[in-house]
Amino acid sequence: MRQAKNKKKAPTLWSSIDWFTIFIYIVLLALGWMSVCGACYNFDQTDGILSFSTRSGMQIVWIGTSLLLAFLILMTDDRLIESLSYIIYIGFLGLLFITPLLAHDIKGSMSWIKLGSFSVQPAEFAKFGVSLCLAKVMSTYGFDVRNWKDLAICFVLIVVPMALIILQKETGSALVYSALFLMLYREGMPGSLLFTAISAVVYFVVGVRFADAPLLGVEQMSLGHGLVMLLIQMFTAGLLWVYKPEARGLARRIVSYSLAIDAAAVLFARYIYPCNAVWLAVAACAVMTLYLLYLSLRDRSLPYLLMGLFALGSMTFHYSADFMLSKMQSHQQKRIRVLLGLEDDPRGAGYNVIQAKIAIGSGGLEGKGFLNGTQTKLKYVPEQDTDFIFCTVGEEEGFIGCAVVLTLFLALILRLIHLAERQPFTFGRVYGYCVLSIFLFHVFINVGMVLGLTPVIGIPLPFFSYGGSSLWGFTILLFIFLRIDAGRGRLQR
Repeated sequence: MRQAKNKKKAPTLWSSIDWFTIFIYIVLLALGWMSVCGACYNFDQTDGILSFSTRSGMQIVWIGTSLLLAFLILMTDDRLIESLSYIIYIGFLGLLFITPLLAHDIKGSMSWIKLGSFSVQPAEFAKFGVSLCLAKVMSTYGFDVRNWKDLAICFVLIVVPMALIILQKETGSALVYSALFLMLYREGMPGSLLFTAISAVVYFVVGVRFADAPLLGVEQMSLGHGLVMLLIQMFTAGLLWVYKPEARGLARRIVSYSLAIDAAAVLFARYIYPCNAVWLAVAACAVMTLYLLYLSLRDRSLPYLLMGLFALGSMTFHYSADFMLSKMQSHQQKRIRVLLGLEDDPRGAGYNVIQAKIAIGSGGLEGKGFLNGTQTKLKYVPEQDTDFIFCTVGEEEGFIGCAVVLTLFLALILRLIHLAERQPFTFGRVYGYCVLSIFLFHVFINVGMVLGLTPVIGIPLPFFSYGGSSLWGFTILLFIFLRIDAGRGRLQR
């Protein structure tokens, strides 16, 4: 009897659920609905905001069905969800493959499948399928992301759905899956790979932005090419300093020789003979690469080999950037060039961002009030209830409203990190970091493109943008994790 009384009672499902995250979710849903109302409401509108003939009314339907989905997921055994991970992933791959065959062309995109009077976007739902599959694979016995073969498996699982979505002409939705590499970094992926990806972005931006700018007034020399060659040498020396401590003397020599050669080449072209001295910097970079590869063979050193391949890959990537840019769709090229300040197109590619900034700026500190935004009511901002929904927050709620919304998203991200870190099993932790990586990417890119800080790639703001596909997709993604977290106390899985 005494043992029975002292026996600890197993926690119930409802006591194990993280209600704080659900509270944030509900607040974001409410604020998101208010933003949809503000974006869709017209001053001469006869139907009320609750009418199903309006988008604000239909958003209530999507919110209601999302809450139902959330409840059903919480009632599902998390072990069943885990066991179906591979099947869900394969099912979504098949759906993504046939989507272009079934979809209708909507503004150049072939990613929407029409079901009666509604349309769904499979790419939004595939996020939780890919996340589940990654979590399942990485939780298998003996899996180690630091092993190149295991890491390659993760790359394939991420890249395949990205490729299928790109075939649907939805580059923005495909780029969301690149956020999953943040999870791989948390699980032990070498930081050098993440650094390589960041370096590629830097090379692309610097190379394209300053490709036509003369270096110190010498027309034959491109500032972009010169800067990228210098960056390659500096980055290579930095990696050598970190991953090959005994070769720090070599790293210092690379930096000093590179700076001396580049400076001499520029001075020669500027004051002695006007020529394309950038090629001397290219030659110096090539010599550095060959020397590192030689050292890798002489000393049989893997770090030297990797540094040499990094430098070689960097040079190849830089000189293929123009080719990559030319292969993008014309509107994508235009957006990138406008973002980088290479073109001024206020009536074309730059129109959305300009109007978005005007709408947000017009809100001031406290905003114009609910349903009182003029920029959005008069339809100056395109896609104002989907991709550019944050404009309505800025115009009607002002700086204070924007700060509140971003604080709520920050609280959600921090809470997801806390929940992921407390998972006792690899499956839950990996899936949790997949969820927060996707949310972080969506918020950062969506708000960034509205403010003109990132390219306009057309992705929704979680729980704010109008539509059932995105709202259902984010709800399923989040509540699967909450269900996994609720089952963390079970001794057996």
